[in-house]
Amino acid sequence: MTIRPLLLALPLLLTGCSTMSNMSWPSVHWSSMNPMNWFGSSVKVTDKGVGDITASTPLTEDGVKEALNGDYRLRNGMSMNDGKMLTFYQAMDDKEVKMTISGEPKGHVQRVDVMDSKVESDWGVKIGTPFSDLYTKAFDVCQKGKGDDAQNVECKAPQSQHVTYVFSGIWHGPEELMPSDDALKEWKVSKIIWRANPVQ
Repeated sequence: MTIRPLLLALPLLLTGCSTMSNMSWPSVHWSSMNPMNWFGSSVKVTDKGVGDITASTPLTEDGVKEALNGDYRLRNGMSMNDGKMLTFYQAMDDKEVKMTISGEPKGHVQRVDVMDSKVESDWGVKIGTPFSDLYTKAFDVCQKGKGDDAQNVECKAPQSQHVTYVFSGIWHGPEELMPSDDALKEWKVSKIIWRANPVQ
């Protein structure tokens, strides 16, 4: 019967045995063959970076692709921020932007904006986490967002100087003012940002 050899081969395929994992097949990522990774992402936002992306990751297509294990399709471009030219790579899943990795041209990664709901922080925060789960007040930890996040509020992660959470929600007050704490209770994380430099 052919069932017995198949049953014997199946565990080897699922675990990526030691003899096979030493093969240099650039198109195969053994982590993606692990069934534990089929239903969620193993990438996390930590104090040191996002997944394998850290402050020492070169801001090149190969550098970013390798740090993301080839899990996303990359699209790159240039932008201006505070008078500085920046290079960025967008990590795409189908047509959706799941991350934006940016920094100075020919430098290293300085910032990663995470919009992927499968990626959470090392402290269990992910896209959709309510403000009230993390904070009671915005004072001293939150500020109005800037640029594309001008309608949102950005707050420092309690456990890290490198991670902030961007909250989005409804606010009927003046645009230039911070929403009240009562209003923020209903706001939810729409983006997680990691920066190489500590957030002041």
